[in-house]
Amino acid sequence: MAPTTELPDDLEAAILDLKRERKALILAHYYQEDAIQDLADVVGDSLALARAAQNADCEVIAFCGVHFMAETAAILNPGRRVVVPDMDAGCSLADGCPADDFAAFTAQHPGAKVLTYINASAEVKAMSDLICTSSNAVKMVESFDGAPLVFAPDRHLARWVSKQTGRDDLIVWPGACVVHEQFSARELARLKVRHPEADVLAHPECDQGVLDQADFVASTTGIIQRAVEFPERTSIVATEEGVFHSIRQQAPNKELIPAPGADESCACSLCPYMRLNNVEKLYLALRDLGPEVTVDPAIAERARLPIERMLELS
Repeated sequence: MAPTTELPDDLEAAILDLKRERKALILAHYYQEDAIQDLADVVGDSLALARAAQNADCEVIAFCGVHFMAETAAILNPGRRVVVPDMDAGCSLADGCPADDFAAFTAQHPGAKVLTYINASAEVKAMSDLICTSSNAVKMVESFDGAPLVFAPDRHLARWVSKQTGRDDLIVWPGACVVHEQFSARELARLKVRHPEADVLAHPECDQGVLDQADFVASTTGIIQRAVEFPERTSIVATEEGVFHSIRQQAPNKELIPAPGADESCACSLCPYMRLNNVEKLYLALRDLGPEVTVDPAIAERARLPIERMLELS
């Protein structure tokens, strides 16, 4: 008999009850909807959530993010069950870098080391020498001391890191984030004319035309910290709109404006993958202990080494 999808009247209380019953840890990315962030034990960017997963003391991890993030938690916790609200919550970067194609790409560059952005599948991580996040990518590139280096899968982050490190010889996989690539440099310029006092904050996954107009370029956590540090300034924010919740918790009167896309009708600052998750699905994931994310043990063992090395270097 299939489990019922009937939901309790008080979802928040039911989720907290299930969390205690399952001895679960709820992890949520900053790009999740507000209600999920409020229920989470840890809210953070990819690096913070990887650390939280590594140090988890629980029986179940409920990962509210996208699939590659839950895979990372599963890789770091082989003895624990990792569940997600929606298995279809993927990532354009991970999906755009299939393992077979990436293996063929790296084979064209024998002798090169491989640095992979955490927004990649477990199979691609397993082919890597080191993993990075947007908050530590510069440091991770510098750790290779000039050795030939493949950087995947985000070309915009690679370009930004190249400028920060002076490494103009990176071998770059040509991927991009479906959210950050939609921000329009032309429309941003027009928005700045209307808000000349605004601080423009941008994620390095954005196109160069957007970064050129930014007052501050940083990871998700860095953007939040910058916005909170200057509560009196209006901020135009070129990253997923989920970060607004954390900013407003710390700076309630802060004026926040999403960076525009080329199409005024699009919800460009909302990730279609992250937004597949909701509190109803979180409740069902904890109740039914699924969908469960698992990683082939052989792949997990190979992928764990570059992830753990990143965490040590960070």
